[in-house]
Amino acid sequence: MTEHSLWRFSRALHRAINDRHFEDIEALIDEDVEWAIYGPIDMFPFLGARQGKRAVLDVIRQLADNFRVRRFERESIMLGVDSASSMLRYSLTALDSDKPISLRVAQFAQFRADRLINMRVLVDTFDLVEQALGRAIHLPKMTSVG
Repeated sequence: MTEHSLWRFSRALHRAINDRHFEDIEALIDEDVEWAIYGPIDMFPFLGARQGKRAVLDVIRQLADNFRVRRFERESIMLGVDSASSMLRYSLTALDSDKPISLRVAQFAQFRADRLINMRVLVDTFDLVEQALGRAIHLPKMTSVG
């Protein structure tokens, strides 16, 4: 049995972010990849949708310019032949402030011939924005009329 594409991609992504070693990740991304990280684009411009290998590599470089991965846990994972879905908890360090950031993400990946062809990531954005602002966000109390 061969290693699942997700494991190779995950290792290469973390090496790219932490060590700025982009060659391995570049080899694992399809030229026509579709990529989206859903989150507050106004606060984090590297979030959002991208098309094509160059655009995705630019996002990965921006992540490497801004964060270091301290650790991550896979809370749950489902592997298909050419797909993977997982819930992850990341502990990051913001490089500009040395501030710790923790976040949860849901990740959905598709591969073809061991290359990433589609990535969708949903970020727990409320918690992320509170950490980025350095304060709690107080929302109005919701009541039901009955």
